[in-house]
Amino acid sequence: MAEIVLETRALTMRFGGVTAADNVNFRLRARELRCLIGPNGAGKSTFFKCVTGLQTPTEGQVYMRGHDTTHWMPHQIASLGVGIKMQTPSVMDNLTVHENIWLAARRFHPPEEANRKTAEMIERLALGPIARNALGQLAHGERQRVELGLVAVGDPWLVLLDEPAAGMSAEDVERMTGIIHELNKTAAIVIVEHDMQFIRSIAEVVTVFHQGAVLMEDHVDRVMADPQVRNVYLGKKA
Repeated sequence: MAEIVLETRALTMRFGGVTAADNVNFRLRARELRCLIGPNGAGKSTFFKCVTGLQTPTEGQVYMRGHDTTHWMPHQIASLGVGIKMQTPSVMDNLTVHENIWLAARRFHPPEEANRKTAEMIERLALGPIARNALGQLAHGERQRVELGLVAVGDPWLVLLDEPAAGMSAEDVERMTGIIHELNKTAAIVIVEHDMQFIRSIAEVVTVFHQGAVLMEDHVDRVMADPQVRNVYLGKKA
C-alpha cells in the first residue's frame, strides 16, 4: 500500500454556532489525485483552509507524512515540500513572470538549478511570449498559469489547489490539465473545484462534501451517477 501523505482525524471547524467542517476523516496516498466537490457552503473550502494552515481547526488533527501540522502556518507547511495554490493568486504584480517563477524556484534549488527549472516551467506552461511582462499586466487565465508554475517549480510531493481552472479559457484548462497529470506522476494532489468537465478530465476518486461532512467518496463515474449527488449537488447537467 502506498504511503499516507495527508490525513485528517475528526477535523472540525466551528464559527460560533455554525459547524463548517464536521468530524472529517480524510486520507490521501502518495501520488493519488483527489477532487473535493460540493455546493457552496458544503465545507470543502473550510476543510482546505484548515489543511493549508489558513485556519486552525476547532478540534481534530492534520498530519502530513507523519508531521502534526494542525497549528502550522502556510509557509511552515510549504517548507515541508508542499505546493499550495490558493483561490486568490499570491504573486508579485510588479515583478515579471520570469522573476516570480525564478524566486519560487530559488526557495528550493541553488541558482543554476533555479535558472534551469524556471526556463523549463516557462516552456511547459507556454509563458514565453509574456515571460518579461509584469504580472500586473496579465489576464486572469495567464495569472492562473503562472501561479501553477510557482507551485510546480519546487518539485512538491504534495500539491493543494483551490479552483485552479476558475476563469480560464478552454485552451488554458487543457494546458493545466496536462501539467496536473504530469505533476501527479510524482506528487499527491488535492483539488477543490466546481468545473465538472475539468473534474471528469483529471479525477479518479472524488470526495463530496455536504453540510460540513463527507457525504460520499468514490470513483468519479459512480459519484456522477449517484442520484443524490446529481440532483442535489451537481445539478441536472452534471
